[in-house]
Amino acid sequence: MGYNVAQKLIKSHLLSGRMEPGTEIELAIEQTLTQDATGTMVMLELEAMGVRRVKTKVSVQYVDHNLLQTDFKNADDHIFLESACQKFGIWFSRPGNGVSHPVHMENFGVPGATLIGSDSHTCAAGSLGMLAVGTGGLEVALAMAGEPLYLKMPKVMGVKLTGKLPQWVSAKDVILEMLRRHDVNGGVGKIIEYYGPGLATLDAMDRHVIANMGAELGATATVFPSDQEVKKFLQLQRRGKDWQEIVADADATYDLHEEINLSELEPLLARPGSPGNVSPVREEAGKPVYQCVIGSSANPSLRDMIVVAKMVDGKMIKSHVSFDINPTSRQVLDNLAESGDLNKLIRSGARIHQAGCNGCIGMGQAPGTGRISMRTMPRNFLGRSGTKNDLVYLCSPETAAASAITGVITDPRTLGEAAPKVSEPKKIIINRDWVVPPPPASDKAELVMGPNIEPFPEFGPLADKVEGPIVIKLGDNITTDEILPAGTRVLPFRSNIPEISKFTFCNIDEDFYTRAKEYQQADCIIVGGANYGQGSSREHAAITPRYLGVKVVIVKSFARIHRKNLINFGVIPLLFKSEEDWEQLSQGDILELHDIKHTIRTSDTVEIHNKSKNSSFHVAHDLSPKELNMLCAGGLVNLIKAKE
Repeated sequence: MGYNVAQKLIKSHLLSGRMEPGTEIELAIEQTLTQDATGTMVMLELEAMGVRRVKTKVSVQYVDHNLLQTDFKNADDHIFLESACQKFGIWFSRPGNGVSHPVHMENFGVPGATLIGSDSHTCAAGSLGMLAVGTGGLEVALAMAGEPLYLKMPKVMGVKLTGKLPQWVSAKDVILEMLRRHDVNGGVGKIIEYYGPGLATLDAMDRHVIANMGAELGATATVFPSDQEVKKFLQLQRRGKDWQEIVADADATYDLHEEINLSELEPLLARPGSPGNVSPVREEAGKPVYQCVIGSSANPSLRDMIVVAKMVDGKMIKSHVSFDINPTSRQVLDNLAESGDLNKLIRSGARIHQAGCNGCIGMGQAPGTGRISMRTMPRNFLGRSGTKNDLVYLCSPETAAASAITGVITDPRTLGEAAPKVSEPKKIIINRDWVVPPPPASDKAELVMGPNIEPFPEFGPLADKVEGPIVIKLGDNITTDEILPAGTRVLPFRSNIPEISKFTFCNIDEDFYTRAKEYQQADCIIVGGANYGQGSSREHAAITPRYLGVKVVIVKSFARIHRKNLINFGVIPLLFKSEEDWEQLSQGDILELHDIKHTIRTSDTVEIHNKSKNSSFHVAHDLSPKELNMLCAGGLVNLIKAKE
């Protein structure tokens, strides 16, 4: 029996374990990616572990999230990150050079390689035939130190693509169709691999759009073959020598199956609140629009910008619409200027922003109260934009541009004209000067730490007994944005855990921090629902509750990355066995877990006594032996230190 692409990538990097779904495997990692919202903590972790020089083939630090220098904090962190790259031997992509994922694709992506990144959208690199996985920052730090990645072997869902996209329909509509069918947890425990004759109609950047938002499905990774389209992309980037063909064997099979006829798709959008809340654009058409934002890691290509430029050429967008253009890399911006397409955007009334994440992470571009924002971004969790109870819709560049032209949500097929034809350029401007290579190893390199940067906090080992209150009780699909928000108010403290912890759960419960501080001498417990911790990979959403005394999180199910982040920092992830047990718990209940270290090592069931209600219930865990060792040590950093 032959192998599919995902299996080939795993097999070629498998250090231990079997390729059987659900079993733990160990993978060799060749590349890492960090960005500034998470990278500062990674660098502090490298320092805490005593790492002198990274051991990966390629490690790159990007500055793309926290670009606004409203005071010294972000500026100091940029200086700190550059000094860390000098010390540890890491490539440094300067502020304004662009979003990590497309810039990595332009400069470093190699078919057949493994990549992990401290950003959930690292999976975008699967568009080049890579095995690319978003993880917590500590796992990235360990990979940089030469350690393997441990994960449970996912199932591989094969998605057969047939047909060809109709006019006005693009790659964003493909991934929105997957979200319409499978929602935000449909990819949990899976690698999604696309194959079939329809692939020939999707270029490498189209595939990037689809692979990027595999994170919104909860997938471990998204994989495409490395075929002639990938070869063309690498040749355009003058990196043709990096190409190798990686395709599924003729007799390859998949654990799960899906099929999409591209010819049958129509323009789609995700309504406010969730990327999985998908409907046809025509069903929402006519609603007034205040803002239209083009560009993000989810729609980063030169093509996505050019199609919009052609749509607005000779037109003026509606005066009440803020038409925001976020070039996703300096390369894209340079080529837009060279081709004259940037002028078309400017003359239409567009606001041109620097190359970076910008409004996608809540760094500016917050929409008005009660006003609809149409965005080509990957996420629309409530409040992520910076406006509480926002109305953010996710859509394709075509739908966003059509809505900017008309001033209302618009199905681009109704514009009464043919869709613009955008052909791939034969040659583009390439300038790699803004990606700074690591210097030779030197003992003289030192970290430059501003006054807002605090050392990595120390956490003690797991005690034999956990006893304390349920400090907060939550429902389903709680995001890492809700656990610890992003945006201009919070993220500047990303390298200062004592300060950033003050914002924990602030958008859900303004009193959480005060209450947690009151309970800090006890062992705090969080209770949640299904898919707890979905969304961003930011490990701060695990570190700050741990810093505030949280020792246990009990939920119906976890999002993959957040579960691992909790374990990495010594927080026990437990699972309810019944809905009734969840319903009977209340915020403030005092729970007891006796002899917990012995129990989790010898049984997959844990008894919890509710002292407040004089009752008991049982929960489960699915911890591997390696994860048990991490928890008992009080986290992965402690475990690494103990080996020294």
